[in-house]
Amino acid sequence: MLWIKTLHIVFIAAWFAGLFYLPRIYVNLAQQHEPAVRAVLLGMARRLFRFTTVLAVIAIVFGLWLYVGYGIGMGPGNGWMHAKLFFVLLIIGYHHACGVMLRKFEQGGKTRSHTFYRWFNEISVLLLFIVVALVVVKPF
Repeated sequence: MLWIKTLHIVFIAAWFAGLFYLPRIYVNLAQQHEPAVRAVLLGMARRLFRFTTVLAVIAIVFGLWLYVGYGIGMGPGNGWMHAKLFFVLLIIGYHHACGVMLRKFEQGGKTRSHTFYRWFNEISVLLLFIVVALVVVKPF
């Protein structure tokens, strides 16, 4: 079980590295008007999103393995796990929103300001903090 937990944590860290950096690319895309530079940034964003999606799937598989296979967080007194799973769903939604934004950039559609993407980038930090606090502190 400790190996599965280790792999889960490593893939979560890698997934979040992508979630931290992808909106930073969006900040640059929102500020950039040079077609050649935009093409490079879009290529970077596209590859990072695909790679981050693979990491997310692997992290979720190991998390499900811990939850279903070993029963971690099941039973009475594990309300923290239900809260964690809710925030994991929000993280998956955030990841999906990153993909939607990427498609808008690729299609050349109207995008938001660089300030919006700077604030959007902070959401992933908040979500990670909440999940880690729930897992470590187990407040309920």
